[in-house]
Amino acid sequence: MNLPAYSLHFLSSLCLLSAFFSPHLAAQPMTSVARAHAELAFANYHDTVIDAQKLQTAVKALLDQPSNDTLQAAKKAWLAARESYGQSEVLRFRGGPIDDNLSTPEANDGPEGHINAWPLAESLIDYVALEVDGLDQAESADAAQHISDNIVADSRFVLSKDHLAANNELGGDEANVTTGYHAIEFLLWGQDLNQDGSGSGKRDNSAGQRPYTDYAKGDACTHQHCERRGQYLSLAVALLVEHLQSVAAQWHPKTGAHYATFSALSDAEAAAKILEGMGRLSYGELAGERMNIALMTDSQEDEQSCFSDNTHRDIVSNAQGIQNVYLAHYAGKSYGNSIYAWLQKQQQGILAEKLKQQLLQTMKAVALIDKAAKAGVPFDNQIQGSDAQKQIIINAIVALRHQTHSIEKIMSVVNMQADLRQDTEQNIETQ
Repeated sequence: MNLPAYSLHFLSSLCLLSAFFSPHLAAQPMTSVARAHAELAFANYHDTVIDAQKLQTAVKALLDQPSNDTLQAAKKAWLAARESYGQSEVLRFRGGPIDDNLSTPEANDGPEGHINAWPLAESLIDYVALEVDGLDQAESADAAQHISDNIVADSRFVLSKDHLAANNELGGDEANVTTGYHAIEFLLWGQDLNQDGSGSGKRDNSAGQRPYTDYAKGDACTHQHCERRGQYLSLAVALLVEHLQSVAAQWHPKTGAHYATFSALSDAEAAAKILEGMGRLSYGELAGERMNIALMTDSQEDEQSCFSDNTHRDIVSNAQGIQNVYLAHYAGKSYGNSIYAWLQKQQQGILAEKLKQQLLQTMKAVALIDKAAKAGVPFDNQIQGSDAQKQIIINAIVALRHQTHSIEKIMSVVNMQADLRQDTEQNIETQ
C-alpha cells in the first residue's frame, strides 16, 4: 500500500516523538555492555546513598526524641537501606571503588570493610549478655586488652568519625567491627538472645530487643551511657553515608573516574569483570560464607544480619543483584546492552539462556527462605530447624552452585580467566 507523503511525514514524526519521550529505549541499541553496566552501577549506588540519608534522618529523630515509635522508624529505615545495598554487592570482587581505593589500585583498601563488615564482636561496642549460644561474650572479642569495658562505656575512647574508622578491626581482629551497617544494626536492635536470655534455651523467633530507653535522657536512661551510645550511633550513620557517597561519586556518569574507566572497556572486557563479580558473589560469598557456614555451624552468630533477623533479605537482595547485572536491569529499568544479549551475539545463545533460567531458579529458591522468615521462621531458626527447613537452604546453595558452574562455562568458552571460588575455604560441593 502506498501512503501519501503527508502520512509518511506524520509517521516519521511519531517515531521521532517516541524516541524523544523514551530516550533510554531509543539509545539502547547503541549502548555498550560497559556503558549500560556503569549506568546501572551508579543508579544502584545512588539509591544506597539516598537510603542511608533517610536512615540518618530517622536516627536523628530517635536521638532528638527517644520513643518506641522513633526507634521502630529508625529500624524500618535500616531495613529499607539494606535492600539497595544488598543488590549492589555484585559490584564487588573485581577491582572497583567499593573494594579498592583508586589512588592505590590492587591494595584492597576500599571502604567496603567500613560499610558491611560482619560478623562483629558486639562486646567491643556496647553491653552484652554474659552468654549467647554457649559463647562466652567476654572471650568473643579481644577488646579487653585495648579498651576498658566497651567503647560506649569507656569515656577515654574519643567518639569521632575518624577515631571510629581508625579503630575498625581493632588489634588486627576482623571481628572488632566499629563501623558500618552491622554496627548500626547492633546499636538499634541489641543482641538477638535466646528465649531464656542465657544461651542455654531454644532460640525464639524474635530479633534483638534493645529498648528505646537506651537512648533516653536523664533518669529514664537504661543500661547507662545513653548520651555516648547516641553519639556513637549518630557518628556511625554519618560515616556510612560518607563512605557510600565516596563510592557513588566514582560511578557518576559526568564526574566519576571509575565510570569513565569502566565505560571505556570493550564489551568483552566489561563482560569478564561483570561475570567475575557474579560468580564470586554466587559461590564463595553468598552460597559459602553467608549461607553454608551458618548452616554447617548451626550458629546464629554466623548469619549476616543476626541482630535484626534480616538475613533472609540479605540473601534475596544479593541474588537479585546477580540477576540485575546479567540482564542490565535494575529497579524496573533496563540500562541497555546486557551480557545476556551480548552472549547471543557471540553465538552462545544456549549458554546465555541456560544461565538466565538458572538465575530465575535461584530467585525461586531464595524466595522460599524469604517466605519462611516472613511466616515467622527467621534464618537463625531455619539453620537450627527441621531437616525440611534446612533443605530449603541447601536447595538455594545448590542453585547458586549451579549458576556458578554456568558462569565458569561461559567464561571458558569466550576465553575469560578468573578464579570464582577463591573467597571461601568451605566445601559447598558436598551439599
